[in-house]
Amino acid sequence: MTKKALRRIALLAAATLGAATAIAAVPSFAQTPIPRQAPERSSNAPDGPANPQASFDAAVARAEALEPLQTLLVAVDGERVVDEGFGGHRTDRATNIKSASKSIVSALVGIAIDRGILEGTDQKIAPILKDKLPTDPDPRLAEITIGNLLSMQAGLERTSGGNYGGWVASRDWVANALARPFVADPGGPMLYSTGSTHLLSAILTRASGRSTLQLARDWLGPAGVSITAWERDPQGIYLGGNQMAMTPRSLLNFGALYRNGGRTAKGEPIIPEAWIRQSWEPRTASRYSGDLYGYGWFELRLAGHDVHYGWGYGGQMLYVIPDLKTTVVITSDATSPSARSGYKSDLHALVADEIIPAAEARQAAGG
Repeated sequence: MTKKALRRIALLAAATLGAATAIAAVPSFAQTPIPRQAPERSSNAPDGPANPQASFDAAVARAEALEPLQTLLVAVDGERVVDEGFGGHRTDRATNIKSASKSIVSALVGIAIDRGILEGTDQKIAPILKDKLPTDPDPRLAEITIGNLLSMQAGLERTSGGNYGGWVASRDWVANALARPFVADPGGPMLYSTGSTHLLSAILTRASGRSTLQLARDWLGPAGVSITAWERDPQGIYLGGNQMAMTPRSLLNFGALYRNGGRTAKGEPIIPEAWIRQSWEPRTASRYSGDLYGYGWFELRLAGHDVHYGWGYGGQMLYVIPDLKTTVVITSDATSPSARSGYKSDLHALVADEIIPAAEARQAAGG
């Protein structure tokens, strides 16, 4: 047996495998993943005694023990200290980030508001999408705002969960989402729905005269955020909040923008800092997990720290921990549920039990 194999076995034995508090299951909304290549394993962090990854070795070992997990990246204060792929997966190859893309759509909305393309989060959506409204619309449609869509408080019946298949089988996804019956008033409880984020994609397209993909490449590209593939609806609108492919490293760059107040490492402003604060302001809560929700971001406390995270089906995760200057990306098998299986809780535990203590130790050491 090689020295490397012996070292890995020792790390696995030393890694803490305690479970985090169980989180209630969220209904699945499985869709066909974007095809991807299965390259060789990647391990891009340096090796040896001076390796900044050393204090994160337990996290890497624990991650490797989680069967659905495919890649793990950790950046601290802009330095990538963990860059690992497992089971033939690599961090420089595109994967389907699923609903983690809702955080990206939220960023595009914030930039559009800053540039005057949209009026603000209180802007009513009905005038923008008036030709897509039902012939006899519920009066409450006139009350839905951009902010309601961002926080999943539109009040319309969800298009996620068991309703997803019928929604994407419809001829017009925008019209179908707007024709759903109201199950709550606008501004009421959180109703997690990809249809709400898709309406934002349609609004961005109409207001700007450009596709959402063009906007993303133009506005986020300078920060190293690149979308390699993205599904569209029958009218050509890019699917707001799902079926988006990018590399895990690109998703890490996106998280770094939020961690760094909307600026690149060179100081170039990309996302308004005020928008980041708005996005992370809790506005509602998931009825399944209890986690708070802002504008395209979930909020919770892990190991004594405020954590903001984007979450995609199967366990596509983006964590931002501002006080530790830490960003974490995890990608996983996109065909299996992560909430009802307990896997999402496993990922939270990985961050709380291994990554946060390692980041704390690094910060205490001045590294």
